Amino acid sequence: MIAFIRGKVFAYGIDWIILDNQGIGYRIFFGHPEAIKLNQEIQIFTYQHVREDELSLYGFLSLEEYELFLKLISVKGLGPKTAMGMLSKFHYEQIVQSIENGDVNFLKGLPGIGGKTASQIILDLKGKLVSAQSNEPIASELTDAMEGLKSLGYKQGEVQSIANKLREQPGLSSDEYLKLGLQLLMKKK
Repeated sequence: MIAFIRGKVFAYGIDWIILDNQGIGYRIFFGHPEAIKLNQEIQIFTYQHVREDELSLYGFLSLEEYELFLKLISVKGLGPKTAMGMLSKFHYEQIVQSIENGDVNFLKGLPGIGGKTASQIILDLKGKLVSAQSNEPIASELTDAMEGLKSLGYKQGEVQSIANKLREQPGLSSDEYLKLGLQLLMKKK
């Protein structure tokens, strides 16, 4: 899977960008053409969507937006094009806030979202996008560290058992969260 691409903006349109990376042009679905300029050097986090008849890339300027996209496409009946349309119309914070507040009307106003899908988004994602203690979006660094602990062989339950202790240390890097998480898990053994 392609995690990110760094390169120069070769061309862009309303919902796509071509990024030149060492002479190879990647066409990426991208929802924020207003944030870029031609020949600008940028890094885009990517999601590679594979289907029998399609291979496409979806791009994001921030990890938070990328992670929200992944959560949105996990909702039954919500595909990557619709999720990208949602993220291109409103900012990350607005979408997270509307989900956490259970605002069906706001979500129904997004492109491609009807009442049933809006309700399903709230049902599936409410409470999973913000920290229970701070009501702030969960830091991508903390999320990365927790995923790193799982990839090292720790079970979901073990990682969740130390999540609140990790949240008590805001502003750490992914590596610092990972080291702290390992220390906490070693103390439990």
